[in-house]
Amino acid sequence: MYLSVFDIFKIGVGPSSSHTMGPMVAAGRFLDLLRKGDEVIPGAGNLTRIGCALHGSLAFTGKGHATDRAVALGFLGFLPDAFDEDAARDALEDLATNHQITPEGLPTLRFDPANDIVFDYGEPLEQHANGMVCQAWDERGALFASETYYSVGGGFVLTERELVSGTGTGPEVAVPYPFKTARQMLDMAAESGLSIAQMKRANETARGHGPTLDKNVRRLWDVMDGSIERGLSEGGILPGGLNLRRRAHDIHAALKAEEGRNLTAPHIINDWISVYAMAVNEVNAAGGQVVTAPTNGAAGVVPATLRYYLDHVPSARADRIVEFLLTAAAVGGLIKTNASISGAEVGCQGEVGSASAMAAAGLCAVLGGTPEQIENAAEIALEHHLGMTCDPIRGLVQAPCIERNGLGAIKAVSAASLSLRGDGRHLVSLDACVETMRQTGRDMNHKYKETSLGGLAVNVPEC
Repeated sequence: MYLSVFDIFKIGVGPSSSHTMGPMVAAGRFLDLLRKGDEVIPGAGNLTRIGCALHGSLAFTGKGHATDRAVALGFLGFLPDAFDEDAARDALEDLATNHQITPEGLPTLRFDPANDIVFDYGEPLEQHANGMVCQAWDERGALFASETYYSVGGGFVLTERELVSGTGTGPEVAVPYPFKTARQMLDMAAESGLSIAQMKRANETARGHGPTLDKNVRRLWDVMDGSIERGLSEGGILPGGLNLRRRAHDIHAALKAEEGRNLTAPHIINDWISVYAMAVNEVNAAGGQVVTAPTNGAAGVVPATLRYYLDHVPSARADRIVEFLLTAAAVGGLIKTNASISGAEVGCQGEVGSASAMAAAGLCAVLGGTPEQIENAAEIALEHHLGMTCDPIRGLVQAPCIERNGLGAIKAVSAASLSLRGDGRHLVSLDACVETMRQTGRDMNHKYKETSLGGLAVNVPEC
């Protein structure tokens, strides 16, 4: 299974790729199924009502992640990559009054989110922690159609059949460098004499992305950088009930005031790295536009590391942005293929840990690292996130998520720097680290995998 840079990095909306973007996409896919009518539902009566049941992590933390809102928006025809916040607000207000939707190509349907979206707090569905069942009924109250979807992280959505059969990615397209492991990636780099980014570029070209690759990757960066700028410019309290204050604006203002005064210690660079990441994740927590990198909960790490390179490294060149992101996407694809990027599946090691590994690889690449040093940088960053739980307070992607992105970016920079001090030879391979993450996630108690049933989520009494 080849994962494109545009699979790993997707433009979408907060606060969660798996709990917001995924359910929105799944609801839209269910509408597509209903539009097929007699092709898949022979003899059905007239369609009159629609609904959805959320299971596992989608149920336990769905309120905090605005999953019910996302499902409603999906049924209303909204998609993450073309999201219009004003239009969405108007559509939800109309839905709250009329309790009906009229999807394109379908009749008017009864749909009251308060009653027709069910949070099932029982056992998760068998195939994945993020399960949802969409259903529709005819005028007799008989079941018209039912489909089970799994939001498997990073905005990826698979039906139960696709997940079980492994057919959810569509037909496989041959690429010139089909590495599925880090070892294969290094061997292909050595044999071809190409960098990781150059091999990734060749693969993207084979997938038909060649003519517009640079333009579209630069657009990803523009959205990432825009989310940094928006986060740095906005203050106030984040929504959701924690009364958590946005901090990026004030920290950034203080850092700017200190510039040129020779009053700060060298370690203050960590504050710059952190504030870029926190800015992104505050935008995400408020439901704003971000890029999954590889998830929304970890959306700040890669942008913060790239912004650090551009603004604080004297040798930085803007024409290496695409190289950074292609390298990061190559590493993200390896992790998703061989383990997981889903906090509901393996904890936050799969989200911020993966993001840190991706960012470390990208930074190492643009600082002149060899493929071996890049692989080492990714391994160092991921290794030191192993075992990290996902325990969002009140199910909100706020605490500990926002600060955790800052620390993930700092680790990425440190990992890249450490790897560049060596020659690429090291004890623990990236493949071994990814497999360890997979096993650790498998063994981790479900309380610590995005259910808000353990960890900080139950040990902060005022919440």
